[in-house]
Amino acid sequence: MNKTELVKSIAEKANLKVYDTEKLVNAFIETVSDELSNKGKVTLVGFGTFAVAHRKEKIGVNPKTGEKITIKAKHVPVFKPGKALKDLVK
Repeated sequence: MNKTELVKSIAEKANLKVYDTEKLVNAFIETVSDELSNKGKVTLVGFGTFAVAHRKEKIGVNPKTGEKITIKAKHVPVFKPGKALKDLVK
């Protein structure tokens, strides 16, 4: 499902206009992105948690040359599903 399909599905289920639903989805994405850029987290009980994880610096291998390279430490966005979502997917 892509963003357009998601917006249409939410609009149908919530009995909203597609235009208004698209604004809502964009606002949700922007809000979560802003919170994660500030190293925060967003928890939706029963659904999951959007957070930022720190990946340590590590040694990798260039597959073309076999040369060892250093992969820098960085922060990455992560999603941890909640119990209700996990149970639903089983």
